[in-house]
Amino acid sequence: MAWIWLVLAGLLEILWAFSMKRSEGFTRLFDTGVMLVAMAASFVLLAIAMRTLQLGTAYAVWTGIGAAGAFLLGILVLGEAATPGRIAGAALILAGIVVLKLSSSEG
Repeated sequence: MAWIWLVLAGLLEILWAFSMKRSEGFTRLFDTGVMLVAMAASFVLLAIAMRTLQLGTAYAVWTGIGAAGAFLLGILVLGEAATPGRIAGAALILAGIVVLKLSSSEG
């Protein structure tokens, strides 16, 4: 169950990062509100996952999901560059998440 909470926390991290971008420096109130709620929920779910998962594994997976997801949203929704180097970097992040999950002794 901890892994489910961790993945949900990572997805919420993507949402709050995207909402932060859309808030235009916290000048758009709706997007700022979405960011704050998603951020708080993401932290709560991360904390719940950390009850059983190791700190290093949980934090790395959480930030990896957030980084890779924000990267994809940037390309798909915001029209950011999809250069080979950027794609390779995101692939390495995802590979690291998979290795951490496979090498984890936790459920």
